[in-house]
Amino acid sequence: MFPATEWLVIAAAYVIGCFTAGYYLVRFLAKKDIHEIGSGNVGARNVSRVLGSSGFIATLVIDLLKGMAAVWIAQSFEVGPYWLIAAYLAVIAGHIWPVQLRFHGGKGIATAIGVMLMLGPLIMALVIIQFLCIFAVNRSFTISGLFSIAITPFSLLILGQPVVHIVGIAALAALVLFSHRENLAIRLKKKNPS
Repeated sequence: MFPATEWLVIAAAYVIGCFTAGYYLVRFLAKKDIHEIGSGNVGARNVSRVLGSSGFIATLVIDLLKGMAAVWIAQSFEVGPYWLIAAYLAVIAGHIWPVQLRFHGGKGIATAIGVMLMLGPLIMALVIIQFLCIFAVNRSFTISGLFSIAITPFSLLILGQPVVHIVGIAALAALVLFSHRENLAIRLKKKNPS
């Protein structure tokens, strides 16, 4: 039988992801297009260039809530574990590639963190501890955050967590790293000039 509920959950997750708060806050409050400001990103850091700390916080909170909402909806409909993974990848994909903005959205990290907050305390604790350890050495907020997310599947594997959790977080990490590929290439080039 065609799993209509599961596909509707995934579609709903993508639509939720498409609500790029940063774009709409800047559009309605400052009458500007965030794509033409700073990095052109719809994320909280770029929004703060226009709307200050209040815009940063509002964007960050809404982006976190999007990830949390997608997981909550999927869990409420009691979809299977791999459908849950598809749902939270869909909300992140919606944030990165929102159809109404011609697929020009954010990087997805805040939405991914919202997802991980809903998946359980262990995953979020690992991300935070790893981030703090890496940041103590690296001193780069972005690189430390991305590296922390990237190694989380390996940490879950070492801790003997279920394969489905490892697969899901690995897919989430791959999606977030892919969305940051250009930034990572620039940062690595600065650290290792030819």
